[in-house]
Amino acid sequence: MVPKKKWIVNGIFILGILILLFTPIGFKVKVIASRLLSSSAAKVKEGMQVPLDTYQWKLTDLENGTFNFEDQKDKIILVNFWATWCPPCVAEMPSLQELYNDYGNKVVFMFVTSEDRQKVVSFLERKDLDIPIYFPSFEPPKMLRSKLLPTTYIIDRDGKIIVAETGAADWNSSKTRALIDELLKE
Repeated sequence: MVPKKKWIVNGIFILGILILLFTPIGFKVKVIASRLLSSSAAKVKEGMQVPLDTYQWKLTDLENGTFNFEDQKDKIILVNFWATWCPPCVAEMPSLQELYNDYGNKVVFMFVTSEDRQKVVSFLERKDLDIPIYFPSFEPPKMLRSKLLPTTYIIDRDGKIIVAETGAADWNSSKTRALIDELLKE
C-alpha cells in the first residue's frame, strides 16, 4: 500500500517540529528568531517606578569572590538573570556585551545565573563573552525576582527600577543608550 501524500507531508512536518524542538539546530533557530523579534527595552512608566526595598543580597563571582549588592547602592545597576540553555538569553548576549564594553566603567553590570560554574565558563569562552558573571548565594530581593528568563532590570542611583524587561531585548539600541546616558547625567 502506498502512503497518501497527506501522510507524507504530515510526517515531514512533524519531523521538522521535532528537529526544531529537540536538537541543537532547533536551539540555534530559536536564538536567531529571538534576535529578529527583539526590540529596545521599555522604560517603566514614571508613576510605576518603585525603589528597591532592600539591597540585602550576596553573590559570588567566577573566581568565588564575594560580591555584596548592598555596596552598589547609589550607583546605576543593570541586573540580567540568564541561563546558557535559554535561547532568548543567548540571543541578547551580544547586545549586552556591546553595552557592557561601552558602559562597563560607568554602570554596574551583573549577569546572574544559577548554573554550574564550569558550564558557564565554557559558554563564555565559546561565545567570546567578557562580562561579569555572578552566582547568587541566596534569593535576590523580592522586587528583583522573576520566574522568566531572561529578565533584566536597570536601577537608578535612587534605587528605583527604571527598566524591568522579560524576554530578549536589543540592549545596544540607541533608545537604551539614551536612557543610560540620561541616568548618568542625574
